[in-house]
Amino acid sequence: MDTVPAASSSFIPTRPPLPPLGFGAAAIGNLYQPVAEDAARAAVAAAVDAGIRYLDTAPHYGFGLSESRLGAALAELDPNGELLLSTKVGRVLVPVAEDGQGVRHGFAAAAPFEPVFDYSHDGVMRSYTESRCRLGRGRIDLLLAHDLGVATHGAAHGHHLRQFLDGGYRAMRELRDQGAVGAIGLGVNEWQVCLEAMGHADFDVVLLAGRYTLLEQTALDTFFPACAAKGVRVVVGGPYNSGILVNGTRGNAPLYYNYEPAPAAIVDRVRRLEAVCDRFGVPLAAAALQFPLAHPVVASVIPGMADAAQVAQTTALMDTAIPAGLWQELRAEGLLHPAAPTPSNTTKAP
Repeated sequence: MDTVPAASSSFIPTRPPLPPLGFGAAAIGNLYQPVAEDAARAAVAAAVDAGIRYLDTAPHYGFGLSESRLGAALAELDPNGELLLSTKVGRVLVPVAEDGQGVRHGFAAAAPFEPVFDYSHDGVMRSYTESRCRLGRGRIDLLLAHDLGVATHGAAHGHHLRQFLDGGYRAMRELRDQGAVGAIGLGVNEWQVCLEAMGHADFDVVLLAGRYTLLEQTALDTFFPACAAKGVRVVVGGPYNSGILVNGTRGNAPLYYNYEPAPAAIVDRVRRLEAVCDRFGVPLAAAALQFPLAHPVVASVIPGMADAAQVAQTTALMDTAIPAGLWQELRAEGLLHPAAPTPSNTTKAP
């Protein structure tokens, strides 16, 4: 695999920096369950009204549905294009004869398209162009290569990574150099592929979903130091690990972790986290939402929000005061990585 020469760049040079809290738009693409059109629009409106200035989507979310809904809402709410948007490449949408009522790839009643992996130069250019049309934007602030890695592709991982580095990455570089996008990066569920790709290519940001949370901090050992050395900022997606850090272990709802039923060891760890949070009178979800932002390389956290009520809940969790003693007790009980910064003892980089 050839190394692509790194290009000098600065992160979104003509835009404001990413804010600490962003809006994850997978839910309004009907992730797992249908979301009504008016509820989706109300979610976006509530986010904008709450001061959220960064929204993340992808063609895969509802097979264009999330992007289309976001674009329609922002045509009214953000006509001057002042908000920051990120979307993704790596799949192209192929029309299919579907009635849109079933659940496919985790999305319910989605648009009649089938997502097909394509990390080639032409595939990335096609995906970018179609996303820009659905979003109604002349420019994309942040463009991310979606779902590279062994967890997604298994034995085909090497093929897809080579295709991306040999073709798709070049397309993203061209778009950034032309000013058609503000910054480029990866949007993935595993940090190992980030380290692998960063050995061959230059990125501005990585959106890492589910791998730096109250439940898992292995990114601290090698990945975050590499990001700090290369000036790569991190956006944390999936801060609730498929919801188990929102709902906790109580109640009758099924417990999920990494989009699958939670194993016993994870459930036990969440119970221990809950117990500490209970002793300090802090919602588990508030600790989960605020924790990742303490690390200097983390620029933003983007929980998914399906409706206006979830937006209100999220902003309240973000504003919840958390005593320093809670973090100290979590560390004393072995529930935090020894090197994990916490909100009580970290000064964020500008």
